[in-house]
Amino acid sequence: MQSLSTPSPIKSLIRPRPRVTRASPNKLVLQCIYRSDSVSFPNGVGSNRADWQSSCAILASKVVAQQQPIDKSINGGDSGGVADHVAAVNGHKTSVDLNLVPIEKATSNSNNSSIKPHQPQKPLTITDLCPAPTHGSQLRVAYQGVPGAYSEAAAGKAYPNCEAIPCDQFEVAFQAVELWIADRAVLPVENSLGGSIHRNYDLLLRHRLHIVGEVQLPVHHCLLALPGVRKEYVNRVISHPQALAQCELTLTKLGLQVVREAVDDTAGAAEYIAANNLRDTAAIASARAAELYGLQVLADGIQDDSSNVTRFVMLAREPIIPRTDRPFRTSIVFAHDKGTSVLFKVLSAFAFRNISLTKIESRPHRNRPIRLVDDANVGTAKHFEYMFYVDFEASMAEVRAQNALAEVQEFTSFLRVLGSYPMDMTPWCPSRGDDDDDGGNEKNPF
Repeated sequence: MQSLSTPSPIKSLIRPRPRVTRASPNKLVLQCIYRSDSVSFPNGVGSNRADWQSSCAILASKVVAQQQPIDKSINGGDSGGVADHVAAVNGHKTSVDLNLVPIEKATSNSNNSSIKPHQPQKPLTITDLCPAPTHGSQLRVAYQGVPGAYSEAAAGKAYPNCEAIPCDQFEVAFQAVELWIADRAVLPVENSLGGSIHRNYDLLLRHRLHIVGEVQLPVHHCLLALPGVRKEYVNRVISHPQALAQCELTLTKLGLQVVREAVDDTAGAAEYIAANNLRDTAAIASARAAELYGLQVLADGIQDDSSNVTRFVMLAREPIIPRTDRPFRTSIVFAHDKGTSVLFKVLSAFAFRNISLTKIESRPHRNRPIRLVDDANVGTAKHFEYMFYVDFEASMAEVRAQNALAEVQEFTSFLRVLGSYPMDMTPWCPSRGDDDDDGGNEKNPF
């Protein structure tokens, strides 16, 4: 399949070169380099641990000496230099040049008698370590799909002005963040009509990324085809399986006797039609996909239900610090050796503290999918083992949430907090359609 002018998804990850940290000119930079020919010791030092410790002590002494500026006029003469300051270390006489990077000293233009004292560097704050999740400037955000996908729109809503990085698979987006190719990942976890995206729940447990935010995106489907193609000439419609299911009734109302064919994603279907010049095929995708790939919109707003929303989570390498000044959601996953019998006790820990649960999802326990219970009288019982994913409306900065998880930990054999993050509280209005419209089209307010 030929690619267009849009960037292609990441299909193979190459470990990037390590980033170089640049120090400011007023810092002392120490580099520890293990080389057999970098330093020559006149007394034969350098072949055992004691000599290595001697070198480290010399290095530390030179650092102290450089950090203490000496004024000859005040001290009454030459101090003898750093080499005289360190006469012997661990019983060895040394005269080693370790080539330290000197500290630049600011002197006055008139004479060298006045030395500007070293200004202490401003300490890092919480703001420096944990930027606000709504800050999207100069961020590289990975998403699954090709340009024009709904995931790309979610990435732009979550992090405006970000650099969106397309990935061909969900797992590639996870790896892009872990390998520092991307700073964030925005991936779908559930849809109001199609339910949970189980693949991403499994990947959340497999990888060590943290949920730092969420974004809810209204889904507005369009029927796209090549310019000049009429609806009656279309005999095949391709799109993502969930998109096909969400538009089934509307396609029937349009009078289209077409074959439905599933592909990897909605925007990929539009790209495939444009790249192969398929004049008998239409795609279900977004209006942005039509603009990117030069397609025309045959029908707008063809989803069967206007209340079609997909929830995306924002993933990062480090968690954010939970707060209490705005609504927060916390996501956890847990399991127990005795199976589902502990589920009631876990739920009661939240109910007792008036914590609302917004989602509970069970997934097979891949490491131990079946638990066998032998009974001499009736035989062997086989129980399926599950991992439970729970979302609740509370911040981990709240005492009630901390106490609830402390109680949950007593009943479970495994508990992990996937993230505590701000809820998406942006207003949203579903697209409204006109029932009298012959095509069943709906107007999209977005």
